[in-house]
Amino acid sequence: MKGIILAGGSGTRLQPLTLAVSKQLLPVGDKPMIYYPLSVLMLTGIRDILIISTPGDLPQFRRLLGDGSQLGLRIGYETQARPNGLPEAFVIGADHIGDDPVALILGDNIFHGQNFYSVLTENSRDVDGCVLFGYPVQDPERYGVGETGPDGTLVSIEEKPEKPRSNTAITGLYFYDNSVVDVAKNLRPSDRGELEISDVNRWYLERGSARLVNLGRGFAWLDTGTPHSLLQAGQYVGTLEERQGVRIACVEEVALRMGYIDSDECYGLGVRLGKSRYGEYVMAIARELAPA
Repeated sequence: MKGIILAGGSGTRLQPLTLAVSKQLLPVGDKPMIYYPLSVLMLTGIRDILIISTPGDLPQFRRLLGDGSQLGLRIGYETQARPNGLPEAFVIGADHIGDDPVALILGDNIFHGQNFYSVLTENSRDVDGCVLFGYPVQDPERYGVGETGPDGTLVSIEEKPEKPRSNTAITGLYFYDNSVVDVAKNLRPSDRGELEISDVNRWYLERGSARLVNLGRGFAWLDTGTPHSLLQAGQYVGTLEERQGVRIACVEEVALRMGYIDSDECYGLGVRLGKSRYGEYVMAIARELAPA
């Protein structure tokens, strides 16, 4: 499976913070926002990742992540000149995807929960159709909403409905088989002038090949699109890290635990960041997990 992080847009709801820097490079806790979606793809077992952003912001992502080899990854970059909708990621990334299935994650979505690794690996295996991830919210009218039948099968998708049929919002993480490339290429823009991800999902729904995995209790799904939600996300991450003594979305640790790099390589990455508490943590993890 290939991976795509869509990190474009102008972040207008976060201005003036985003006048000079991409939203996905703003800090959440002690790390850039993009570390969170990147770590999700890494936990899924994906090592070939495309980052799509604006022409002005892309050099900053390159400076931060390079070609990904330091994490045992292969990271490429493509531009989305205008925010023409999420499905355009599959058109822009068609060569990157090739003949493989693909995972798309939005660069401003943060996921955290117990056994998330198992959820990701189980549902990314042999994808036939699309796999969506749902999360219960108090204000479903703000989101795309998924309705499931008694057996858990996805039966309907509504985009920001006035009277939601459920409180299950569809999150910004999507797994698709290779058909998604042709589906995206043949979409027509909506009245908003954009390609809509809900139209892609309905294409699969109409063919009976859409599944909804409800993350439910024990998980956190955070959207960081406003100053308030960005602050909430930082407080959530900071509180957990301080209480538990671990780091959420520490990409160096994820790379080590997934076997993408060894403990010596991980320790070297920590040394480069050694004057920060984050760097000290990376070095400590490398020492802890080093072979006896």
